[in-house]
Amino acid sequence: MKDLLPIEIPGLDPEKPLIIAGPCSAESEEQVLETAKELAASGIKVFRAGIWKPRTKPGGFEGVGAPGLQWLKKVKETTGMLTATEVATKQHVMDALAAGIDILWIGARTSANPFAVQEIADAIKEAGATDIPVLVKNPVNPDLELWIGAMQRFYNAGVRRLGAIHRGFSAYGKHLYRNMPQWHIPTELRLRYPSLPIICDPSHIGGKRELIAPLSQQALDMGFSGLIVESHCNPDCALSDASQQVTPEILNFILNTLVVRDSKQSTENLALLRQQIDQIDNELLEILSKRLRVCREIGQYKKEHRMPVVQPKRYNDILHGRVAVAEEMGLGADFMRTVLLAIHDESVRQQIEVLNDRAR
Repeated sequence: MKDLLPIEIPGLDPEKPLIIAGPCSAESEEQVLETAKELAASGIKVFRAGIWKPRTKPGGFEGVGAPGLQWLKKVKETTGMLTATEVATKQHVMDALAAGIDILWIGARTSANPFAVQEIADAIKEAGATDIPVLVKNPVNPDLELWIGAMQRFYNAGVRRLGAIHRGFSAYGKHLYRNMPQWHIPTELRLRYPSLPIICDPSHIGGKRELIAPLSQQALDMGFSGLIVESHCNPDCALSDASQQVTPEILNFILNTLVVRDSKQSTENLALLRQQIDQIDNELLEILSKRLRVCREIGQYKKEHRMPVVQPKRYNDILHGRVAVAEEMGLGADFMRTVLLAIHDESVRQQIEVLNDRAR
């Protein structure tokens, strides 16, 4: 995916974040148009609304279906906004294209299904609509390769205006977030495909309207290309995802409080600080290398004295002691446990390697 084209929005400064907003679901023509007019008055250029809504369990509101596309058509006619909706089948694609929808997105459940993704990609190609922007949400499970694979299917079908939507990943049990952000996954995606725009969905990550602002700021601080936010003219009465939607007025307030960093600026002081980081990283690597050399010597000693490689009591003592010291130094306990576990695993691997070498 090396020759991607930009997703151009008329009237939007390409240097500014792309903001897509609108209700989780299109519920009525009145609700859609009222919300759209308020968002347009705030300067939003792209209106989103779910027409077909895949629900976790049967019995929930599953969208108004194809008739709702005519409401989005009226949004475009009356406000000049571009329109975006989710598609999950070939028929969805055909109906959306016939209604003049400007941007398609692929939901998290669909992007996890290669057969469904291929069907949608083939439908776009067969319709001769490969110039339409397609945004692919991350799969429900934290699988970067599956996410990339979904986008590659559209790329192979000829779609070049591709983008990714980070909406977080499902996790069992109760958490602060509806879907865990796992920011390292979209970060890895950006490292692999620097020209791929990544848009954050703070509504689905947070699951609560009060989390939209901090999540949006974090996404912009991390260099995301934009936001897709659920906004409803009367969110408390929404037929789906009421708790994570905000009014257009509140959304406008949130957007006006966000700080957009200038990633192109580089000062001499910043360069010096980065040099310090590079030097410290090299020192850390040297120290880790020394530690692992000692581990290999320990492996030799254990071999000669018929001792098992893993010593649970020793590891537990190290884990608790080091974590306590780390917390006193201002480091997070979870972070330190992750680091120590990685070091322990590599130490065990090195010692087993020594034992295998001696066994040959």
